[in-house]
Amino acid sequence: MTVSLVTGGNRGIGLEVCRQLAARGHEVLLGARSPERAARAAAVAGATPIRLDVTSTEDIERVAAEIEHLDVLVNNAAITYDTWQRAVTADLGVVREAAETNLYGPWQLTQALLPALRRSRHARIVNVSSEAASLTNLGGGTPAYTSSKVALNALTRMLAAELRADGVLVNAVCPGWVATDMGGPGGRPVADGAASVVWAATLPDDGPTGGFFRDGRPLPW
Repeated sequence: MTVSLVTGGNRGIGLEVCRQLAARGHEVLLGARSPERAARAAAVAGATPIRLDVTSTEDIERVAAEIEHLDVLVNNAAITYDTWQRAVTADLGVVREAAETNLYGPWQLTQALLPALRRSRHARIVNVSSEAASLTNLGGGTPAYTSSKVALNALTRMLAAELRADGVLVNAVCPGWVATDMGGPGGRPVADGAASVVWAATLPDDGPTGGFFRDGRPLPW
């Protein structure tokens, strides 16, 4: 059975990704900071709850020790869509806090889980990003969120290059503007955004790696 771990899986896109992967027959490990929220969400998604705060080295080490084999890692957990800030006046404390969850968390978790991923014959790493991080179209605003996602995109490219020989496919995915707690009302259905992530999580062995996608189509870096 394919084993998948999704961080930030207790709500929004993460929860729907868990549900869609479970519907495909995956054994889904639903990670969330709160054990209670993880348990409630897992019951809805058909997943197994795991307490996992991606900013906690202790949590990451515990989870890595518990997981011997992993096929799919979806780095979805993210915070701080700071629409109230501008780069010229940004609170750098807020920027650093966002980076802890949006960049260093996925980075440390990926490092810790690489032995388990390397045991898979079809390992996939999906970093949930945003078109706001596209340097091609980058403007002002949301400096904490945007800078952390730009860095996550860079990490995606580096990991893809370094893990290519191991057959691990690593891609960044923008789910689009989705109607979630972070995205706010007016976005497209959560199921559509999650499907974009699931596409990258279930790529065939000859699928792309080191790419940036939405709905299976490349986005400009």
